[in-house]
Amino acid sequence: MPETFGFKLVAETADFVVLDKAPGISFHSEDGAGLVVQAAAELGYPLFSVHRLDKVTSGLILFAKSSAAAAALSELFATQQIQKYYLALSTGRVAKKQGWVKGDMAPARRGAYKLLSSMQNPAISYFFSHGFNEATELPPRCRLYLIKPFTGKTHQIRVALKSVSAPILGDELYQAEAADRVYLHAYALSFTFQGQLYQYRLTPMVGALFQNPAVQQQLQNQWAEPWSLQWPTL
Repeated sequence: MPETFGFKLVAETADFVVLDKAPGISFHSEDGAGLVVQAAAELGYPLFSVHRLDKVTSGLILFAKSSAAAAALSELFATQQIQKYYLALSTGRVAKKQGWVKGDMAPARRGAYKLLSSMQNPAISYFFSHGFNEATELPPRCRLYLIKPFTGKTHQIRVALKSVSAPILGDELYQAEAADRVYLHAYALSFTFQGQLYQYRLTPMVGALFQNPAVQQQLQNQWAEPWSLQWPTL
């Protein structure tokens, strides 16, 4: 299926579809029809949302094709049985190169959020990162991040990286440097549904820095199967 309203069809089963969402496309309808409405119109059948992506985020998003499938998939998300993996680039002077980011989140200014030290209902993420040498033609201090969220809070990954002094490149809402896009991409999904294992991985295709050969090499080699890495458990 060709790209239409900022999305491509990645996979389709009897119960769900997986789409590649372009950056800058709203999930819900704002000034015009959003991703859900447009994708349903293009595909020719109703779609039921089971998770969301921020407007600035590109990559894999899952939709159910029936209310029954939506209920089952939503339960998998709620019980952390669908593993999600994200990519990000940052030029910040990172406080740590891998590890947990945990804490409650609260509204901040201009629609942003902030991470708190309290742990009443925390957002929880774990990340690895990879640095590059000066010969890559990437910006100074640029690092590639692979993040696994264990919860599903609004702006969770954006806030998590900002909290370790690594705001996502292009994410000016969180005081990052300007860029041709916000460099956050929903990279992979892994889950078992009705007894079958599904795993999807999608290399980002939008953003000049994501196309850098050094970034592509890291994705094709060390991070080609993010679900197989040694992620800690809660």
